[in-house]
Amino acid sequence: MATKKRVAQILIDVLSEAGAKHCYGVVGDTLNYVTEAIYHSDIEWIHVRHEEAGAFAAGAEAFVSDRLTVCAGSCGPGSLHFINGIYEANRNGAPVVLIASQLATDTLGSDFPQEVDFVSVYQSCSVFCQQVINPQSARRVFTEAVQTAINKRGVAVIILPVDISKAEVEDRNIVVPKQTASALTPTQDELQQVAALLAKGGNIGIYAGIGCRYCHDELVTLAQALKAPIAHTSRAKDFIEYDNPYNVGMTGMFGTKGGFEMIKSCDTLLVLGCGFAWSQFYPDNATIIQVDHDATRIGLRHPVDFGLVADVKATLQALIPLLIPRQERTFLDKYVELYQKAVAKLDKKMVVSSHQLIHPQYLVDLLDHYADDDAIFTADVGSAMVWLSRHIHVNGKRRTLSSLKHGSMANAMPQALGLQKAYPDRQVISISGDGGLAMLLGDLLTAVQEQLPIKIAVLNNHSLNFVELEQKQEGLVERYTDLTNPNLAKIAESIGFGAWQITDANELENAVQEFLAYDGPAFLDVHTSANELIMPPTITLENVKGMALYSAKATLEGKGLDFIDLIKDNFLKK
Repeated sequence: MATKKRVAQILIDVLSEAGAKHCYGVVGDTLNYVTEAIYHSDIEWIHVRHEEAGAFAAGAEAFVSDRLTVCAGSCGPGSLHFINGIYEANRNGAPVVLIASQLATDTLGSDFPQEVDFVSVYQSCSVFCQQVINPQSARRVFTEAVQTAINKRGVAVIILPVDISKAEVEDRNIVVPKQTASALTPTQDELQQVAALLAKGGNIGIYAGIGCRYCHDELVTLAQALKAPIAHTSRAKDFIEYDNPYNVGMTGMFGTKGGFEMIKSCDTLLVLGCGFAWSQFYPDNATIIQVDHDATRIGLRHPVDFGLVADVKATLQALIPLLIPRQERTFLDKYVELYQKAVAKLDKKMVVSSHQLIHPQYLVDLLDHYADDDAIFTADVGSAMVWLSRHIHVNGKRRTLSSLKHGSMANAMPQALGLQKAYPDRQVISISGDGGLAMLLGDLLTAVQEQLPIKIAVLNNHSLNFVELEQKQEGLVERYTDLTNPNLAKIAESIGFGAWQITDANELENAVQEFLAYDGPAFLDVHTSANELIMPPTITLENVKGMALYSAKATLEGKGLDFIDLIKDNFLKK
């Protein structure tokens, strides 16, 4: 029997039926009927201070928990503020629903104050974007939005005018949103072709991406059969790196020699669920086989010899029995050893004397050592995400997250808010840059108001450090990257955080332990070296020429280290 309900109530019913637990947002008049419905539901409202932070938080929860998560805002500027975090969530493949409340339908198109055409704004960064124009069709729109977000793995935007939100309709034809469990499977002929190409290979390598997130064991079995080293993208770190004797790490700027040189040296490369964007890091002369569930990704980054549109896990399960196991492991052993040497070098703790600033790697090493076995780490874009990728060790229980596809500043702290809400019993640690943290500093208040015990460690180098490094590498003197920071620890303490400021490396280890053990939100402001270079897996003549040119220019301007000190501090000590 149909019952009359407000459209806002039907929306919250649909979201609840789809498994949503949290909604992040800032309230406003056009959203009032939605927030009233949330108040009487089992969905919890998380009151953030800036909508962008809410989108980052919702996207992080959705991505790591693999559960539909919601964010919501008022008309005009309110819902417009979500845009950057929505881009992040959609590019990350996170199932999120944005409720963008809208002015009443009779005012639309009249240039009314706060009117924004949300359809044109959000269509480019969502998998579904539709305005509800008829209360009678509202449930259909809501269900379609949820189904699309879950099954296409992205953001669904529901634009809801306030007059439709408060309208009452008979709620008929209830359909509960469902997630499909089916996977694309390859044909037997396709599998035989892949097996034949692998049989012809001499030095076979595997490059694993986020598409391998559910097939760790199959991947290890494949590598064992082929005696093939496995390189992986930074997004796949959590799923590939642990309990894997075939792992040779990452390539690209974040990588080490093991992964970089293996991919460059192999004669056959099996690319699995991987969309790594920088084509210069693929092999120059190799047979490349690519497996991806999305046909539009095949050959997108680099030409391939054979493309297979299928689920990686299903492909490996069907392919492994067709392979002839190999015994020769010279290629494998060479790059595993090279990787292990590189990791041992990275793991060497760099404590400096008390009158100097602290190497950021030392801080991240300590966080890695003292954090819980199932801790979740976020990192800001820039040098923070490099140190996370290189120095945080995973074990099958830990998770890491950064803005690797969208590359946005200010992601780490709000992502930590969402992850702490999703996992209240786990330790959540944000490795924040001082520039990124300052951008959304107001949402430190959210951690206190929502009683979220996140741990924020700040790499405080008083600069937009990664941008500065990019300028130096181009042979330019740093311009407009300097940051004049207040005492960040005092700001955090005044808000309600437990807070520490560390400028002496000899005090850091004890401070990290106290910081991680603190009962409540905690803030560790660590003054780190601004002259730390991020060393690529291989140093080219262009790298050295760029830094030499920078040093000469900086010396003439009376700033910066001279070139000899730069080489000694960054090329020789490491």
